[in-house]
Amino acid sequence: MTALTFDTHEFVKTLERKGFTSDQAEGINDALKNALTVAEVATKTDLREMEYRMTIKLGSLIAAAIAIVATLHKIL
Repeated sequence: MTALTFDTHEFVKTLERKGFTSDQAEGINDALKNALTVAEVATKTDLREMEYRMTIKLGSLIAAAIAIVATLHKIL
């Protein structure tokens, strides 16, 4: 997965400008950093790559199924 960049200093300053105390802003920042560290966030690029891999795998499965059916048809 792709790492996301996040300006924590600017986040804290924004919270302080909106009326949060420095301690509150730092606490919210720490909680958000922990949540983002634990979460696995998929980007659009990640999703496109996964879609491509799934398309290739599905195509391979369909080709294999056709080959099996054709072989069985010849045998029977």
